[in-house]
Amino acid sequence: MTEERGVTVRQLVKDLDLHVFNEDSDLDRMIQTLDINRPGLALAGYLRYHPAERVQVLGRTELSFLRGMNEREQALRVFAFCSYQQTPCILITRNDTPPSVLLREAAAKRIPVLGTNMVTTRLTATLSTYLEERLAPETLVHGVLVDVYGIGILITGASGIGKSETGLELIKRGHRLVADDAVVIRQISDESLIGSAPPLLQHLLEIRGLGVLNAMTLFGAGAVRTHKKIALVIHLEAWRENVAYDRLGIEQHTTKILDLEVPHVTVPVRPGRNLAVIVEVAAMNFRLKGMGYDAAKAFTDELEQAIAEQADKDKQ
Repeated sequence: MTEERGVTVRQLVKDLDLHVFNEDSDLDRMIQTLDINRPGLALAGYLRYHPAERVQVLGRTELSFLRGMNEREQALRVFAFCSYQQTPCILITRNDTPPSVLLREAAAKRIPVLGTNMVTTRLTATLSTYLEERLAPETLVHGVLVDVYGIGILITGASGIGKSETGLELIKRGHRLVADDAVVIRQISDESLIGSAPPLLQHLLEIRGLGVLNAMTLFGAGAVRTHKKIALVIHLEAWRENVAYDRLGIEQHTTKILDLEVPHVTVPVRPGRNLAVIVEVAAMNFRLKGMGYDAAKAFTDELEQAIAEQADKDKQ
């Protein structure tokens, strides 16, 4: 499941320690876009493509440009700039004081005008990182997320298939648990998915017959981590005799999580299979592929070469 995410201006003020110039403004306005706007063109009078839904950042350049206008022109520009009700807030950098005309128009529209002592470039970087973390697309997946040899592996499968038991065995073998049962996955960029546990379930592991265990208490702080980038999905399913499972590993499968395709491996489960070792080997093999060595491809290339050489001998 996914949900539309947002952060209120009130929360932004609290988290980034910002100053509010107009306390009677609407601090419950929602910020729902990652992008930030420096409205130089808007203050110059060009508003055709003005992205009013973004946080508006006014640095030294914009403020000096605004103050260089005569009072009438300044009033007209600020009136037009503040006429968009969807503007979440206006941010003033470098501990600067906003012009009185800006405060009046913003107060009339209840747009929060905020201040910070950060320089503009530092603020935009900090604000971008903050919004990416808070507004990243998010979904909740049933599974176990573990860090195996530095590779974030999401183990999925039907309830009772052995996901948590596999996770427990991996922890005993020196790997780290990120989340059990429920994994919160956020897409923080076009290439990265970060998984973590819901706050209530952090460090907890549920084993049928034993109940809920605290992995950090049992195995120490080195056995857990708060979040991890997901690199591989291993799906556990009950062994079916009529299914032809991949025996060479030539085929590359992916599964879609949010907007990203993630490498996917299906592992059939039946008594006698050591799933923890299989997951470890899958992590090592994934790392080798990332370094440029594919055992399955190397095997097929050698096999094709051997077949070709034998065919040449048969012709002679």
